[in-house]
This record gives sequence, C-alpha cells and structure tokens, in this order.
Amino acid sequence: MVTLEHLGESAALGCAAVVLVLAALAEWLHARRVARVARLAFGPLERPSVWALPAPWLRALAAAAVAWGMATLCVLPPRAHSVDAALAPRIEDPRHVLMVLDVSPSMRLVDAGKDGKQSRMQRARDVMESFFDRVPFAQTRVSVIAVYSGAKPVVIDTSDFEVVRNILGDLPMHHAFKAGKTELFAGLEEAAKVAKDWNPRSTTLVVVSDGDTVPATGMPRMPASIYRTLVVGVGDPQTGRFIDGRHSRQDVATLKQIAARLGGVFHNANELQISSLAIQESFDIDEEGVFERLTRREYALIALGLGAALLALLPLALQLAGTRWRPGARARGATGIGATGIGATGIGATGIGGAGMGRAGSGPARKKARAPTAPAGIA
Repeated sequence: MVTLEHLGESAALGCAAVVLVLAALAEWLHARRVARVARLAFGPLERPSVWALPAPWLRALAAAAVAWGMATLCVLPPRAHSVDAALAPRIEDPRHVLMVLDVSPSMRLVDAGKDGKQSRMQRARDVMESFFDRVPFAQTRVSVIAVYSGAKPVVIDTSDFEVVRNILGDLPMHHAFKAGKTELFAGLEEAAKVAKDWNPRSTTLVVVSDGDTVPATGMPRMPASIYRTLVVGVGDPQTGRFIDGRHSRQDVATLKQIAARLGGVFHNANELQISSLAIQESFDIDEEGVFERLTRREYALIALGLGAALLALLPLALQLAGTRWRPGARARGATGIGATGIGATGIGATGIGGAGMGRAGSGPARKKARAPTAPAGIA
C-alpha cells in the first residue's frame, strides 16, 4: 500500500534527480565555453589544477543534495513535542519491571552497605534507585509485590517513580502481614499471576531479598511474559545479625539457586551496584551508534548543510587555487635589476655596457680603449 510518506520520499528523489540533470547540463555547456578560451584562462597547459577537475560534478551533486534536503523537509510531517507524543511509545508497547520485594523484619537489620551502617531495606532502596536511573523509564511500567508471610501487590503498572521510591523507603509494610517466616515463593506465585496477561518477553522480574528462610522447593512456573530475572541480595553474607532468637544473614547460596532455577542471574548488591551490562541484558537494550539514531529528517538537514556549504565555498577555492597560471606583468625582481640587471651582470660584473645597456664598446670601457689613440696630426 502506497502511503503519503512514500509519495513524499518519491517526490523528493524526483526533485533531486531533475536538479541533478539540469545542473549537469549547465556544467557541460559551461565546460564547452571554457574550452574555447582555455589558453587564456589556464595558460599553456590549457587545464586547471588537478584538484579542480571534479569541480563541475561537485557543483551538480551539491545542488542535487540541497534540492533533496529541502524537498524532504517540506514533505515530512512536522515533529510534535508534546506530552501525548512522549507517552505514545509507552502506551502502545510498554516494558514492565515486576519487583518482588522482601519486607520481612530481617530486612530492617542494620548490616548492609560498604560500612555496614545501612539497613537492608535502605541498601535495597539505593540499589534500585540506581537501577531505575539506568533503565528506559519513559517506556517502562513498574509493579511491586511485597512479600513476608504472604504476598500482596502494592502497586501495578505505575509510571511514577516517586511512588516506587516511597515504597522502597522505610514504610513498615511487614505490619500488613501476620508474623511468620518469609514466604518468598508466595511472592513469585503472585508475580506469575500479575504478569500472565502481559506481552511475551516484555517483563523483567527483579527479586530483592536477603534470602532468609527461603525454602529449597516449590518454585512456581513463570509465564511467557517474563524475559529476564534478576535476583538481588542485600545484607552482610558473612557476619549477619540476630533476630527473633536466630542468626540472620544474606543467604547467597539459596539466592543463587533461585536465580538459576528461574533462568536468571544473581547479584550481591550489599556493596556493589548492579552492573550496567546486567541491566542491558535484562532489558535487551542495544547501544545504538550515532548513524543508527538518525532519521530522514537528520539526513535531509545534513545534505542541505553540506550542499549549501560546498556551493558557497567552491567558487572561492577555485578563485584562489584553481590554476597556477598568473597572466599579466611580472614583478621587477624576477628579470630586472635583481636577477640580471645591475646586481648580477651589471656594474659589478662587466659594467653597465657588459650586459645591461649594450655591447662592451659602448660604455666607459670604450672611452678607456680610445685614450691611447691620438689623431694623426698630433702624432
């Protein structure tokens, strides 16, 4: 089906082709006229400098580039900068971040961070803020499921990061659950229910926990919408703290097992942030090059600028360095007094009459030669 955009592109190319043909014809006629006076314009060689030989073709191509750029900008629809236009990609095909957040009392223990002076929840907040700073949040919706003795959805498909920041704060969400052991798999089951109707491979599952009292069996099956899984561990994996009469620390082995069974990766975020490579792999983010981000509008602007610059600067360059031939009077220093005049073969060499004003017998030398000769009468 032929669209208006395709018609506009064809019209721009047709305009450029017409300008190219006309410019080439004009350059051909100009070249024929220049050939008649080539000796006057370029000297005995009858041709310009080597670099100036493709100048006619450059002028024709530059004119065609300017025509294509202007025609393309004329037929392209104007770019709208509005809130609705910015939200369009996010509404049509959003990406999802589904976070399963451990809110058990053990997450409030202070043993996290590089110096061990942060609570595990505070460390989780710092890590996830850094995480969301590096994801395409404009096209992402976030859902949070709180986990303790059960699982409760806190927010579904929000695009407001301040809501997520508030959830990751010091909200005592463990009071919404009955006291008991951490049922992390209940949160995974709830996540599977929330994500089952989303587009396939559109969701990144992020599990944030210290791994405390996580069972080794009962892993739920994730739907097709889950693209990657990232398990983030917080808390000191070595020392730990006591809570409720038992020793609590980050259970690295269990969290690694959960990541492996979910087909994801584990990251110990107690001291280090989540790597950018892990985020790119989780969201399938490809770093585009400069030319890959250019659209027809940018290419039209580039063609218009380069073509106009070439048309403006090429005549000046041809005037200054188009040929080495310089017709007209020579400077006196070339063949006058400095070269073969008084300095070279004048008074200093053989006198003015030697090479400057005539033969050897027409100057003072001839007077000197006549001195010994006397008239016949005197002799």
